[in-house]
Amino acid sequence: MLTTKQIKEIIINNKILSEKEFTDIGPEIKKSKLSLEEYLYEKKIISEDLFYEAVANYFNIPFINLKNKIILPDILQLIPESIAKTHKIIAFEKDDQILKLACLDPKNLEIFDFIERKTNLKLKIFITTPLIIKETLKQYRKPLETAVEKIIQPEMVEKIEGGDLSKLAQELPIIKIVDTLLDYAISENASDIHIEPMEKNLVIRFRVDGILKKVMELPKSSNAGVVARIKILSNLKIDEHRMPQDGRFKIVTPDYKFSFRVSVLPIFDGEKIVLRLLKESGGVLDLEQLGFLPKNLEIIKRNIKKPHGMILVTGPTGSGKTTTLYTILNILNTAEVNISTIEDPIEYRLTGINQSQVNPRIGYTFATGLRSLLRQDPNVIMVGEIRDNETANIAINAALTGHLVLSTLHTNDAITSLPRLLDMQVPAFLIASTINVIVAQRLARKICPNCIQSYNLDKKQIEELKKNFELDSIMQTLIREKIISPKEKNWESLLFYKGKGCKQCDNNGYKGRVGIYEVLELNEELRDLVTKEADTDQLKKITKKHEMITILEDAFIKAKNGLTSLEEIIRVTKE
Repeated sequence: MLTTKQIKEIIINNKILSEKEFTDIGPEIKKSKLSLEEYLYEKKIISEDLFYEAVANYFNIPFINLKNKIILPDILQLIPESIAKTHKIIAFEKDDQILKLACLDPKNLEIFDFIERKTNLKLKIFITTPLIIKETLKQYRKPLETAVEKIIQPEMVEKIEGGDLSKLAQELPIIKIVDTLLDYAISENASDIHIEPMEKNLVIRFRVDGILKKVMELPKSSNAGVVARIKILSNLKIDEHRMPQDGRFKIVTPDYKFSFRVSVLPIFDGEKIVLRLLKESGGVLDLEQLGFLPKNLEIIKRNIKKPHGMILVTGPTGSGKTTTLYTILNILNTAEVNISTIEDPIEYRLTGINQSQVNPRIGYTFATGLRSLLRQDPNVIMVGEIRDNETANIAINAALTGHLVLSTLHTNDAITSLPRLLDMQVPAFLIASTINVIVAQRLARKICPNCIQSYNLDKKQIEELKKNFELDSIMQTLIREKIISPKEKNWESLLFYKGKGCKQCDNNGYKGRVGIYEVLELNEELRDLVTKEADTDQLKKITKKHEMITILEDAFIKAKNGLTSLEEIIRVTKE
């Protein structure tokens, strides 16, 4: 791999940074605990693609982009998968005499010599990027159903049907089935795995980018073994089949570190298992990466600097509220600040933050946990969720007495959080004096950048949109926020975007997700209305007067900018 000296030479030769600038950022790199290469990407000094093009020039070797290339299986398999993964090399093209290889390290002469002898072909070496290598390695992967079918043999089914559960869970075929399911879920970027017993089979579904999709079926006979295996991994009772159980376990490899949150629920045909995948090795995102518009970003950054008060994040389950809170906590997390959280459950471990998990069975609730946290001399408190009157009142009083409190509520938009707190019997004057900012959010699927295409709306599509949305008001917002010019003031002339569908996005046109937000900052006018217990309509008039961007307007801005599609906006905002 590249040495620090080589990376510096490449960056300086390409005039990305000077020698002096390298010296200046040295202490910051050391403090960040990132490698030099990671630091350059993290700070957006250079992109991975541009860096490896510069690497190719440095070694005088051609650069290759394999993003859209489907490699013939017989060429790919010339290098065994284990060697390709270990040495980060891909065979992608050949003729009678020459084999073309993409790699990261052109000086790996020992492995090149081995491949030449194995294939009897001369090598032509190309440089590519780590991300391209990672994505191309997936072409070794057989379909999940094929991979599992090879494991399930008739004799295994017999053993399962009459076997002892604890022994069964340790059987190699069962271990391989569960390992394969977990491995495929990670490679597909699934957020959840659903293992559901039906009358005649076992259905496996993955949730990818918020959408559940069926990936395969297993014989019903494999249910007992799969459930027992997952229970053993999660340290749950194998012989308990009548009561729900919750647990967790971790998988750590050189490539990734994942925590799995496990929920087992007895249903009519057996026990259903849902596993939530929590990536621990990727680091916490920053606010810019979450997808906040510059105007909203400025409001949030201004309010997290305040020493006390409350920041609320609202939205339905699965809308990314916890990620937003963790991102804010990560910004606030310094040696001078004591941060404590009370959560259910703890989704990610944050170094330097005191995280506590509720346990209602022993009476350790959000309310009792929050009372205890207040005796721990905190500067910042995060309450996973405000569910009841008692928690709401303690949290509000904590914000009033010199603490910065972060929490979540289940409301559809930012403004309805205020009457919701009134319903929880929190005095109006306390709400008005403590709430700093409320963020309402959803998650929308991003259009796949590899197959994005633009189009104009036809009259039928515009009429359909008019039935769902106030298009005139949205148009005014797009002009006011300078997303479009006043000259473009008709929907037929505006370009929107969608994904055509390609290999990289599994032919659905979407890859990844982006947040859509509504950020409400309480000003004096709003505080006065809250004190008077004004209704939602009166509050909305003030937010419109102060040009707050609603969730719907934020979504249309992102659709106009090519981040998501109009179909996705309708799906997310009308759920």
